[in-house]
This record gives sequence, structure tokens and C-alpha cells, in this order.
Amino acid sequence: MPVTFTQFLTQIATALRDENGLDLAYLVRPTSPHGKDIVKEFRNPSRQTLSRYEGAVENPWDEIAIQYVLVTTHVAKQRYTEAFKEQSHLVNLFLRFFAANSGWTLPALFAILRDLRDLAFDVNILLALQADVQADAGQKSECMESAARVISKAFSHCITDRTSTYDLSRKWGVYYVVGLILKSYFRVRRISLSKNILRALEANKDIPPLSSYPKAHQVTYRYYLGMLSFLNEDYAKSEQELTLAFYTCLVSAHNNRERILTYLIPLRILRGHLPSRELLEQFPVLDQLYSPFVQALRKGDIKGFDAALDASERRLVDLNLWLTLERAREIAIRGLFRRVWVASQKSNRIPVAMIHSALQVSGMEVLVEEAECLVATMIYKGYMRGYISHEKQMVVLSNNNAFPRLADRQTPFAPY
Repeated sequence: MPVTFTQFLTQIATALRDENGLDLAYLVRPTSPHGKDIVKEFRNPSRQTLSRYEGAVENPWDEIAIQYVLVTTHVAKQRYTEAFKEQSHLVNLFLRFFAANSGWTLPALFAILRDLRDLAFDVNILLALQADVQADAGQKSECMESAARVISKAFSHCITDRTSTYDLSRKWGVYYVVGLILKSYFRVRRISLSKNILRALEANKDIPPLSSYPKAHQVTYRYYLGMLSFLNEDYAKSEQELTLAFYTCLVSAHNNRERILTYLIPLRILRGHLPSRELLEQFPVLDQLYSPFVQALRKGDIKGFDAALDASERRLVDLNLWLTLERAREIAIRGLFRRVWVASQKSNRIPVAMIHSALQVSGMEVLVEEAECLVATMIYKGYMRGYISHEKQMVVLSNNNAFPRLADRQTPFAPY
């Protein structure tokens, strides 16, 4: 049976009376079934024609209900820019109510903020489909940044709650809201703007520990924290955060796990931990991307590694992964040198000429002097233990642990 706007207002009043945040969240979603009924009821509504409903429920919910009609109408007619503007106004109205109430309102806050972000994404897609995409790039960025600014107001209301009880504190919404803000900034590549929100979060020591929040909030926050560290080339912290995000993430959340592994796998490779076939087979997209590199590293196949870099260059550049994987080329060189050592029956004296020949067989056209330089680099960076006797053109390896485990290197992420 269709829901009329009058019934909709009654349902809002009931949810407010019962302090039922979940019902309230359902009612303010433009994609909920009653939204279509309301669109049909008003056809072409305006703020003026709906003004007669002011005072029908407690303020600001009378205004929020009117805004809801306008948003759902614009969404139904795919006028996403107008819908985004009206939703922004709806959120600002809701925040007036949210600031004076406790955490029972969090489900409704999450719903309207998520809709605001989704509408901003829809505007991006709409602009991208227009003829001159480049000319609209600034407008696309402005829309997402506007959404992030509005959502940031909600963050302030969450983190500054001093009156609610612990269980009903608005602080339980902090990490969800931060996740939405970071998603918005990453979407428009304005990652530097994330620093302000993270500083504010770190400055407030009286919020509950991250482990107390829902796992979904933890995973999102750790993922973006790991990504920020990755882009700042703080690979050690990035690996730590992404690892925690991966093991906290639900096994059923396949897309999220794939997104985390896209950046965690190359970081683990730099530390000498190659992904297993069982893991890659669960993620065909990652299998296609990383298997050529893994195979080349296992064989010490420098030519194969270079071929994989060339074949995946465009995609790796788009993912900001090219430079990270290019560093792993040294692991392929180290693997080749180790194979030479094994072939020489693990002798602690290997002629430079033998290593030079191995490099040429592997597809590297280098001079003997360059081969010697590569060995010196491997020793300097801790991939090998020993020294070079230049006079005798001999590589003298340590009798003990000539090729230390990659994971044991003190600075596996150092660019040197």
C-alpha cells in the first residue's frame, strides 16, 4: 500500500518519540520504497508548495521532511547536481538536531552522510559523461570537497560529545565519518587534505580505542591510513596498517580484501614474502597482475621481471605501484646471484666472470665492470654478505649465511 507524505511524517514522529535510530535511517533514505510513493504524490514539488507542512513535526524535522521530498524527486529524475545541493541542506538541518542528541541518532547520520557522498559520486559520473571532461575537472573536485566539508561538520559533532553516556556517545560515529571523508578526498585525489582530519583525530585522546569500534569502521580507517603512508613512502607503517586491515576484514568482503591486497602484496614482496598460489587464485585480477612478477622473482629471471614491468606499466602507474615494484627488481638480481652460488656448489669464491655470464644469459647486456658494480650494490644493501677482490676478479662470500633472508634485512623498504 502506498505511503503518503502525511503517513511519512507520522512515521518520523514515532521514530523520534521512540528514539529509534534504525527506523529514522530507513525513513530518510531516498532509495527506500516510500520515496517512490512520495515522488508520485507530489509530481513537481517546490519548497514553497511544501511550506504548508511546516510545523507538522518537531523542528527541524519538518524542514528535513520537506528537503527529503525535494531530494527524492531530483534523484528520481536523475538530476544529481540538484539532488546533491538539496541533500547538503538536509544534512545541515539534521546536524542541528544531531548536536543536541545522543548516539541513538548515529544510524540516521550514517545514512544521510552516505547518501550525500553517493550523490557527489553521481555528479562526478554525470560530469565525466559530458563532452569536455577536462573543463569540468574543477567542478568535479569542488563537489566532492564540498561533500567532505559538510561531513567534517558531523565529525566535529561526534568527537566533541561531552554530555552523552559512554554507550550512547556520538563518539561511536567518529571512525565511520572519518572513513567517508577520506573516501571523498581520495576520490578527487586531494589526499593532502586528509592530514587535517587525522591531526584532529590524533589530538583527541578521550575517544574509545579503535579496537572497540565495529570491524567495518576499523578496516576502512586502517586501509586509508595505510594508503596515506604508502603514498608518503612510509612503507613500514603502510604494511602494518594494511596487514591489520586485511586480517580484520570479513572473508566475505571479497572486493575490500582485493583492494587491500593490491597494495599489501608489493610491500610484502619487498620484504621477501611472495604470495602463495592459493592466495592469488582467490583473486583472479591480482593473479593476472602479480603472477608474472612472482614467477620471475622465484627464478631470478631478470628479463622476465622487466617484461612484466613493461606489460603492466600503464596499470601500475595508474595504481601508483610502478616505482614500488620496480624496486623489487633487485630481489630478482639477488635471486640470480644466489642461483649462481648454488650452481657453484655454494662455494665462497665465485669469479666475477661467472656472474657476468649469468647476467647476460638472463638478458642483461652489461660489461664486466657493471656486473662487478651490481655485486657491490647487492653487498652494500644487505642482499649478500662478502666482499669483492677486484685484483683477482673474485667475489668472496661469507661462509655463514652468504645470502641472508630478505625479511632479515634491517631496512627492506629503504630506497638508498
